[in-house]
Amino acid sequence: MPAIIASRPDTLNSEVRRFQQQRLRQTAFLNSVPKCGTHLLRNIVRMFVPVDQHYDREFLQIPNFQQHILALDPARPQFSVGHVLFADISAMALKHANQVILVRDPYDYVLARARFNLSDQFDHPQLNRMKKGGVSPEQMLNFVIWGVPGMAPALREVFIFHAIAWMGAGAHIVRYEDIVKALEELDTPSGEAFFTDLLGKFGIGPLPADWRERVRIGADRKHSATAREHLSGGITLPDELPEIQKRLVDHAAPGLREMLGYA
Repeated sequence: MPAIIASRPDTLNSEVRRFQQQRLRQTAFLNSVPKCGTHLLRNIVRMFVPVDQHYDREFLQIPNFQQHILALDPARPQFSVGHVLFADISAMALKHANQVILVRDPYDYVLARARFNLSDQFDHPQLNRMKKGGVSPEQMLNFVIWGVPGMAPALREVFIFHAIAWMGAGAHIVRYEDIVKALEELDTPSGEAFFTDLLGKFGIGPLPADWRERVRIGADRKHSATAREHLSGGITLPDELPEIQKRLVDHAAPGLREMLGYA
């Protein structure tokens, strides 16, 4: 049974409506490795797309893909978001789309995933018993790396099927850390060049004169339902992955960080 995410109400649409929007002419899909900053990039892109072209009924995933496949209908361009594995059904449905795949450093992914798994916002009938002291912080980090037999995939499988397998097949890979850096440089030429390229990957452009204001609003963490500060009930984890877990990541998924550009 998939996890249920208890999140805050989404209030961004009222902000989107404040701005004049250009309609999408081609399907745009944000695909991502879970816990890699999906809400951040999703909300930035939403600021450049008319609300009636936001497909916000559901995050697309393989279990619900057929049910929500109209989100990718090339005759009705929309912007949608999901965590979609590389599979025959998804590859065929996304062949025509502007697809961007969001990743982050696997070391940081382990911390973000573990922090979320231990929070009140994460509700999984089979994994809830691990919360509230059921396992130690170090054990949870290791479960994220190695997986929970029969209940949760290992880090290697998560990254291979959500990101690596899509490489060279028409999707654009974007790193979370590069977005964060560009946000810090928003008022510089390099910041403008980054967001011009990033939004262009979704088929959005040229950028309007008020693009910086839109990006700032979309990137505001108050609009992210799963931002770290909005999680509750979890246990404290370190800000940096411990050295032994870094070594475990490298052993469990050799070459993964290099493949993603995190040498």
